[in-house]
Amino acid sequence: MNVIVICVIAMVDVWLPYGKTDVCVRVPARNLLGSITPTQKSGVSDLKAETDRALKEPIGARQLNEIAKPESKVAIIIDNVAACRDLNEVMLLSVFAELNAAGVKDENVTVIFGCDNNSNKDVVKSGENVAFFGEEVLKRVRVVSYNNLKAQDFVYVGTTKLHGNKVFLNRVFAEANVKILLGEVNLHYCAGYGGGRKSVISNVCGVETFQHNSVMMLNSAAQVGVLEGNPVHEDMTEVARIAKVDFIVNVVRNGKGELVKAFAGDLEAAFLEAVKLVDEIYKVKVDRRADIVIVSAGGNLADVSLDQACKAIDNVLDVVKRGGVIILVAECSKGHGNQVFYDWMSRLTDLKTLERDVKRNFAVGGYKAYYLLKVLQNHPVILVSSLPDYYTINVFRLKTARAVNDALTEAFKLAGSASRVWTIPLGNYTLPEYKAPEEEKT
Repeated sequence: MNVIVICVIAMVDVWLPYGKTDVCVRVPARNLLGSITPTQKSGVSDLKAETDRALKEPIGARQLNEIAKPESKVAIIIDNVAACRDLNEVMLLSVFAELNAAGVKDENVTVIFGCDNNSNKDVVKSGENVAFFGEEVLKRVRVVSYNNLKAQDFVYVGTTKLHGNKVFLNRVFAEANVKILLGEVNLHYCAGYGGGRKSVISNVCGVETFQHNSVMMLNSAAQVGVLEGNPVHEDMTEVARIAKVDFIVNVVRNGKGELVKAFAGDLEAAFLEAVKLVDEIYKVKVDRRADIVIVSAGGNLADVSLDQACKAIDNVLDVVKRGGVIILVAECSKGHGNQVFYDWMSRLTDLKTLERDVKRNFAVGGYKAYYLLKVLQNHPVILVSSLPDYYTINVFRLKTARAVNDALTEAFKLAGSASRVWTIPLGNYTLPEYKAPEEEKT
């Protein structure tokens, strides 16, 4: 008698953000190590109440209404907090209230919108300002954009002692009596964390100052989630000190983009408290490294372009084995993003040449090419996106797949059918860290 044996492989469906939707990858249960996600923290119900609380309970500093004087000229840098108009408006109006309480008139307040020296963001046009700040902010104070500044708008204010960086500062900011930074603390690929001191060098410093700092990303200590010994962070902090920042208001958000907590006060003390919360939410320890990592940049905004989505690749390197396969899920609806990223990937073929060019002639986007080439030395990367294969394969040197399940099939061919798999749905925001089990340490 013939016996027919039917083997059913149990599958696990994992949904991953892709643009404004989600895609499903089916991973054999026997291969799946699990899904690495940020720790869940609830967002506050009242943005204004939380911001006001932080302002009334400053960390390491006097209250803002005690720092400012009636005659003070005030300059406020506001980073692009993921184009979150509600949060931008709330933070600014709460700060205005504190300044008004000190007797400062709105006409003596200038808001500098940080289009960010190290990105290819467009300058916010007048018609878009309302969407970003709200009508009341624009009616009350002067708003200027960093990218509208010319060379003569900068003044030399000093040189950093640790790394010899000459600090050229936006004249409006340099000449203000009270200097305030508003922004978000989150993970950053080479500064360790964004927010706090980074707002100065990215948004109101001259190109020479910015480039001098950026070249230090080649230092092995310049890593995501690391501050101690990180030269990029050290220099950013000293630049902000030289600029004489008086006060910061920074926020930390959860994986859904909701405000979890606001931090206000001293440039360094308030920032470091925010960093602790970022670590609590976004650093995730695991005790296994995978042969295959399937990572989504995190959906819309995070995966709008390839240069943005590549942050996810850098974040997962600690939990993929050497030679292991990385599958990046990112729609890239606006293409590759930064043009320098494209140009350098097109003409430079090896890491040493690229490193030399970064040192000699740093250009925005060049570092992204550097990081991608560095990854490709040790890992095959399969991209699931809307980008044409021609550019993805020939310019960016990535493998491609039209669907995430096709990419997983290809990854199993490369790494073996018994390969273990991690999935990471919010790769741009999550920092998984490998920690060996105790038995392996002995």
